[in-house]
Amino acid sequence: MQAVGLGGRQRMPSFARQALLMPFWLAQVFTQEKFFARNPVIGSEWLNQRGLHIARVRLAGRLAQSRRRRLARLISFDDRRQLDRDGFVVKRDFLPPDVFATLIEQVRALRAPAREMVEGDTITRHIALDPAVLARAPAARALLETPQWRNLIAYAGSSAAAPMVYVQTVISGAVPGLPDPQTDLHTDTFHPTVKAWLFLTDVEPDDAVHLRARLAPADAAAPRLGAANEPGRQPQAAGGAASAGARGRPSRAR
Repeated sequence: MQAVGLGGRQRMPSFARQALLMPFWLAQVFTQEKFFARNPVIGSEWLNQRGLHIARVRLAGRLAQSRRRRLARLISFDDRRQLDRDGFVVKRDFLPPDVFATLIEQVRALRAPAREMVEGDTITRHIALDPAVLARAPAARALLETPQWRNLIAYAGSSAAAPMVYVQTVISGAVPGLPDPQTDLHTDTFHPTVKAWLFLTDVEPDDAVHLRARLAPADAAAPRLGAANEPGRQPQAAGGAASAGARGRPSRAR
């Protein structure tokens, strides 16, 4: 009897917790929440087999298209056509040579707190470009205030919200371990989003190119695979679809 009583008391808090959290979990269906494991509604195998996840993907896509129509005037027709058709935009020589050289000089001289993580055999280092850091790197601040940069990011992400920006360094083969899991094709979100890179070094054909698998609509054929940036100097690539990507192996400053 005592064991049964203890078991009953152990189950009650779990049941009460689920009852209390259920309205919150249901509301998250209509948000950007993407983790199946921490939300039993979003992660329900039964609901997803009956179309919940596909419905969320389609709704997110339609909302993004609606917002992009209102932002379309911000970018050129050619950029809009490439992004809508391919899911990414490549801009060669995005900055004038003298401005780009100044940016390189300031980034190389920058000393700031960094966040570093190890995945497999690869070290990835991020320096957040917050106001304090940007005050010491005025060329980076000017870049982020450039209308062409801001407008392309806004259209690709279907949002006028300011993105998080970092100086990123990826060092492959730096430590013993399995290959970097980021080199596997993967999806970050179920909804349209944007990532962009301004490469600080030349991009060669086999030098850390980004691969992008264009995710087809739920009722369309298989996805296509393409390169998100091509050989050339200081390209800036902005992707505006919920996409799968993998980065190449060599080290790269972005």
